[in-house]
Formats: sequence, C-alpha cells, structure tokens
Amino acid sequence: MCDADRVPTDDLVRLRRARDRMDRDYAQPLDVPTLARGALMSTGHFARAFRSAFGETPHSYLMTRRVERAKALLRRGDLSVTEVCFAVGCSSLGSFSSRFTELVGESPSAYRARSHVDIADIPACYTKRFTRPVRNGEARRAAGT
Repeated sequence: MCDADRVPTDDLVRLRRARDRMDRDYAQPLDVPTLARGALMSTGHFARAFRSAFGETPHSYLMTRRVERAKALLRRGDLSVTEVCFAVGCSSLGSFSSRFTELVGESPSAYRARSHVDIADIPACYTKRFTRPVRNGEARRAAGT
C-alpha cells in the first residue's frame, strides 16, 4: 500500500513533480525511464519510491490518467475509439482497450455507445470525480460481487 512516510523528503518532492507531469502531460510519450531521469533517480529507485509513496506503479498511475481522459472524450461521441486512444497518448489500441476494460469494467466501444444522459447536466468537476476509473482491477472485483 502507500507508505509515503518512508520516502525521503527530497525524493517525495521529485516524485510529486513527476506525478504532476503525468497529470499535465499524459498525452505525451512518457515512460518510466523518462520520468525517472526528470526526477534525478535511477529507473528502479524511481519505480519503487513512487509505489511506496503513492500506492501504485508510475505506469499504472499514468494509464489511469489516460483512461480518465479517454472516458471524457468517449462521452462526447465525436471521436472513434482509435482516435481517443492516440489522443490520450497510447500507442497500442489493444493495450489501451485492455487497460480501459480492466479499469472501467466495459470496453471503450461499449462505454462510447452507452448513453451518458445521466451525467450530462452534472458540472465537470463532479463528473470527473464520480466517473474516475478505479485502479488496480477493482472494477472487476466490484462487478463480480
């Protein structure tokens, strides 16, 4: 789980900057080695420290941000699933679809085709909070219960 108290303060500052970069530049071609260099850490140390500080791997965090944005684009309905995949920074439609399905509980095509009228009049700040993808396979566990 998350154990930020064990991460040195200097590392935590750099990790937060890396996380902010993922939030801001999710559509850019980011990878763990690039983020680690930006945080002035080795790739292994960066990945371990990030997981310790935030409770998930850097790649998982980045993919969650991408899926979150993809959901908003798919709700609009004017882009194909492939266009959305590339717009959020993913380079593989198969990997994007698999991760989307894992986090959301349905395929991007099914999500796009479904009516989203129930959230159409909700302010964007609330919509974002309540439609946020669930990390670490929790969507599958919740659907199975």
